[in-house]
Amino acid sequence: MSRFPASRPLPSRSAAGLLSALLLTGCAGGPPAAASAPVPQTPPVPAQPAPPVAPAPTVITPEQQADFARWLDGVRQEAQAQGISTATLDLALANVQELPRVIDLDRKQPEGTVTFATYADRVLSKDRIQRGRDMMRQNAALLAQVSAKYHVQPQYIVALWGLETNYGRITGGFRIIDALATLAHDGRRPAYFRKELIQALRIVEEDKVDPATMKGSWAGAMGQVQFMPSAFFKFAQDFDGCGRRDIWTRTPDVLASAANYLSTVGWDANTTWGREVKLPAKGLDAAGAAGLDKKRTLAEWGKAGVRSADGKALPARALSASLVIPDGPDGRAFLVYDNYRTIMNWNRSTYFATTVGLLADQLGAAP
Repeated sequence: MSRFPASRPLPSRSAAGLLSALLLTGCAGGPPAAASAPVPQTPPVPAQPAPPVAPAPTVITPEQQADFARWLDGVRQEAQAQGISTATLDLALANVQELPRVIDLDRKQPEGTVTFATYADRVLSKDRIQRGRDMMRQNAALLAQVSAKYHVQPQYIVALWGLETNYGRITGGFRIIDALATLAHDGRRPAYFRKELIQALRIVEEDKVDPATMKGSWAGAMGQVQFMPSAFFKFAQDFDGCGRRDIWTRTPDVLASAANYLSTVGWDANTTWGREVKLPAKGLDAAGAAGLDKKRTLAEWGKAGVRSADGKALPARALSASLVIPDGPDGRAFLVYDNYRTIMNWNRSTYFATTVGLLADQLGAAP
C-alpha cells in the first residue's frame, strides 16, 4: 500500500487501484486565496498558454538493458544470501524486464486539483454502494467469522475492499516482480523498492505464488487489498487454510487480511470512524480548530456549536474527536475518532480515510 501526504487523495495504494480508476486526477488542496485587489474597468484578455507537450515515452536502449541485467545479478546474489533458493530465483527472474511504462508513471507529476466534493462524488457512486451491499449479503457468514476473529465490523472490511480495488475488479495488470525491479533500478526510491523486490521474491518462495500471475499496480501494490510485499508478510492471512496467503483470488484471505491489518494497527470495534457534522455560523474558528493533531471531547465540540449532520445534538459519549474539513470551512465537515487514524495507517490521505468511513456508513445502513 502506498502512503501519501495526509491532505491528498491516493494516486496509487493500486497506484494503486482507486485513483487509477479516476484517471490520475491529481492531488487535493486548492491554491491559496488571492489578496483583494482593485478590479480594472476593462480587464485585459489573458494570453492563452500553449498546450503542454507530453514527454516522449521512455525507450529502453540496449545499453540500459545490459546495465539492468548486471544489476539484476546483484539482486540475485543478495536474495540468495537471504536464503531464497536458486529454483525460486530462476523461476521469478528468468523473464524479468524493465518496464518503460512504469518508469513513465513514476516520473509523471500529477496535474490539476480535485476537491474532496468531486472525489467523493466519483468514488461513492451508486454502483459502488450497491455492489458493496451485495458483497455484504453474499459474504455474510464469512464476514461474521472474520469480524469475530479480528474484532473489526464487517462494513469497514468491505469498504476498504471497495475503495482499494472496487471489490477485486480493479487490481492492476503489472507483473509485480517486473514493476518492483524497474522501480528499484530506475526509480526515485531505489533502496525502498529493492527491499520490496526481495520481499516479493520471498512470497514466491514461501507462498508458492506464480510470478506470472503475481500482479498488481505499477507501484508494486498487490492483489485485492493492494498490499506492498512487506505489508503482505505483516498482515496477509491464510484464512481458509489452503496453505498459502492468496490475496489475489481467494475472498476469505482477502477479507481476513484487511481485517487483520486494521486490528493489528489499533482498531476499536466499540466505536465508529467519525461522523459528518454541521459547523456553527459564528463563534468557531473552524480552520484553526481543524487537524488530526487537535482533539476535543464531543461535549466540548457541542458547546462550541457543532451539531450532527441532521442538526441534532452530538452523541453523549465520552469520546475525543478531531475536526477534518477537506475542502476548508465552507465544505463538508467531519468529527473523527481514533479509528479514523487507524484507517490512515492504511493510506495517509484524509480523502481516502473519509470516504472509507462514508462508504462503511452506507454499507452498514439498511438498504
